[in-house]
Amino acid sequence: MRTPAGEPSVRGRRASRPSGDDRELAILATAERLLAERPLSAVSVDDLARGAGISRPTFYFYFASKDDVLLTLLDRVVAEADAAMRDAFSRPAAGPREAWRRAIAAYFATFRAHRPLTLAWAEARPTNREIRELWARVFENWVERCAVVVEAERARGAAPPGPPARDLAVVLNSMNERVLYATFSGDGPAVAEDDVVDVLLEVWLRAVYGAAPAD
Repeated sequence: MRTPAGEPSVRGRRASRPSGDDRELAILATAERLLAERPLSAVSVDDLARGAGISRPTFYFYFASKDDVLLTLLDRVVAEADAAMRDAFSRPAAGPREAWRRAIAAYFATFRAHRPLTLAWAEARPTNREIRELWARVFENWVERCAVVVEAERARGAAPPGPPARDLAVVLNSMNERVLYATFSGDGPAVAEDDVVDVLLEVWLRAVYGAAPAD
């Protein structure tokens, strides 16, 4: 998986003091570590500053708030997921089943690797307009990409006509989002983590192709 844009390479020697980029990365790493231990509501700016080895005023040189940290992390993880899914679709596949499996598995693996952040974003979205708007833009991008693939499959005769491709993409991506949240959080009925990709794949294939195609 490609390193997110803007992330510096590992230094070959120990610096005498952290650079600005190092401090920013330390804050981001601290946030992800703390969110693995407690909910977003229990993490403070002081916690983030202390964990990064900086003062509270220095924290505000890099981020306006802890929600700003969360936005930056969301940008980075979405870029990671996008890179993984582009790679999944760009490599030759034996057939639709393999291609869709790669894409769904890439999406699942990325957000599972950042499980605490995934839950923190869900916690923050109802009350944070910026996170809600950013996620809406991300979701719209995924919907557009999937709709293009569905339309292409219909155009080549591999998939039958059906609901508008965009509507189908909205429903299927919304399903992915809810299933992953339930599995990661344990909030309500959930699919077992080891079964998530297989279950989602079968639903996607039947929704797009009318039946699960064999490669």
